[in-house]
Amino acid sequence: MLTVATAAPNKAILSERIQKLISGLSNGVYEREETIKLCLLAALAGESVFLLGPPGIAKSLIAKRLIQAFDDSKFFDYLMTRFSTPEEVFGPLSIQELKDNGKYVRLIDGYLPTAQVVFLDEIWKAGPAILNTLLTVVNERTFKNGQDILPIPMRLLITASNELPDADSGLDALYDRMLVRVFVNRIQEKSNFKSMLMGDGCGLTSIDPALTIKDDEYQNWQQHIEDVTLTDTLFEKIYQLKSMIEARSGEITEHAAESELYISDRRWKKSVRLLKASAFFNGRDQINPLDLLLLQDCLWHSPESRNVIVTIMQEFATKYAFNQKDAVADAKQTLVLIEAINQDICTQLALTFTRESTMRKEWFKYNFATATRFNINNNPRMIKLVMLQQNTSVSEQELGDSRWVYIDGDEFDKKIRTGKCDIYGFVNKNTHLCRLQFEIDAENRLVIKDIANRPVLVGVTGNKGLKASQQQQWQQDVDQAMAKITESEHNIIKARTSFHGALPHNFISGDFPAMIEQSLSDCVEEVAEVKLVAEKSAFRITHMDEYFSQQ
Repeated sequence: MLTVATAAPNKAILSERIQKLISGLSNGVYEREETIKLCLLAALAGESVFLLGPPGIAKSLIAKRLIQAFDDSKFFDYLMTRFSTPEEVFGPLSIQELKDNGKYVRLIDGYLPTAQVVFLDEIWKAGPAILNTLLTVVNERTFKNGQDILPIPMRLLITASNELPDADSGLDALYDRMLVRVFVNRIQEKSNFKSMLMGDGCGLTSIDPALTIKDDEYQNWQQHIEDVTLTDTLFEKIYQLKSMIEARSGEITEHAAESELYISDRRWKKSVRLLKASAFFNGRDQINPLDLLLLQDCLWHSPESRNVIVTIMQEFATKYAFNQKDAVADAKQTLVLIEAINQDICTQLALTFTRESTMRKEWFKYNFATATRFNINNNPRMIKLVMLQQNTSVSEQELGDSRWVYIDGDEFDKKIRTGKCDIYGFVNKNTHLCRLQFEIDAENRLVIKDIANRPVLVGVTGNKGLKASQQQQWQQDVDQAMAKITESEHNIIKARTSFHGALPHNFISGDFPAMIEQSLSDCVEEVAEVKLVAEKSAFRITHMDEYFSQQ
């Protein structure tokens, strides 16, 4: 049999059409738009839906609305009981056929095998004869009628119940094939509740015939859904989500964890087709991270596991879907790299004393003869000590980052021998004297105290000071570190482009875009804060040779 290639539809027009169709189907059905979106997507992907919720919350109305999406289609619904028989669902036996030809054939017209949209309420109350046949129908989209195997036109099967199948009921196989699972609650908003009571928006609505889906269109779309690409990047995100779910399985009770958050390989595979359908009907050739959020309604098994899945999906949406956490982590890595450079600077340049002692006394020594002498305010004995670390200031009189101080070298040499001293000197390029506090720390390194009483390591200008090769290496290291910030900013721009390029999204919950937008804004702010801190440290490092200048 030859496969006839069909032209791909105009993606933008198709996406807009689906959006209008959802709006029409949702008209007058309060707080059910998200459910209708998911049911329509399931129909377009050829998947089945399970609605969990109490009686009297418009589950059957949702199904009746969905039939209006399809042109010239039939609808079948049935309320299951313990006494339901296969004849009531699949059609009665043909007595005439049995009498004349001895064939066991059903009269299927008007029953499930001839319907495009099927709604089966209280599904778990049905007996094994119905459920076993239904499993074949869902799996193969065929119905065995006597000796004939008939293709069925079913686009969407919606099942509903106010309970889940019992653990030992043997219904796991059928339940697993209900790919989309939606918890339908009572109307929550006061205004919607009033509108529901006062209005008449509980029936069917009129859908523009131009929006309804024709049979040939539906078949055409099924071919093109498979052409949608799942990139390696998106696969990694799916796998990350899978790992997050498995890691959180212990949050449900110890005995239930394995079954409550168990997701079969078949369910994962069917979910990918749903994601492809979502991308296709949003006018895209590739699955976008936004599509992955639809998995929130595919991966839960029970109300308890649903709560865990919802929490995981919110974390995934705000941290991982668009690499938000990685972007901030990359930026923060800059601070780690710069801190490593600062540590190297301190190791290389910190002014270190030798410690000497007798039985009654100890003192510290440093050969200040190697320090360059400066003539400051007519004092030719001044030495220049450079702050090797960022600080608020080393003097209340000179607020802001202190870069160096000038002090009398001879006086300082005498005073610091005891391990600490106060001395007057000049901070940066200012010409008025400031009182400065010095100590020698536990590693025999000279520190100056800033106004918050925090120690700041210092080096001395002289023939043991900064070498040009050291400055060049640190400059290269700083450039590499700051490149992390640039990369992070670029990745956030890419993430925003990918995110906004997938909007508006026809199927995901309306809460997700707002959450993601906020998370991306938070990323921008966090990276900006990191950049500000990094730039201050980078500036100090790149100008270290100027601070050690002997001019």
